[in-house]
Amino acid sequence: MKTAEIKALSTEEIVKSIREERETLQRTKFAHAISQIENPIKIRATRRLIARLMTELHARTAQTK
Repeated sequence: MKTAEIKALSTEEIVKSIREERETLQRTKFAHAISQIENPIKIRATRRLIARLMTELHARTAQTK
């Protein structure tokens, strides 16, 4: 998901996306711990997506204060 796509989301959609991506990250890490996953870079990409979403969420909440 690109930055422009993240900015187009509503705040509720961002919160929902963060929750879903955290669950995905947890499942991927667990699968990687059991046996090597095909593409371990997915873990890094998911972490970075969560960070982008959190940054946008924080910017929105700071802007309203």
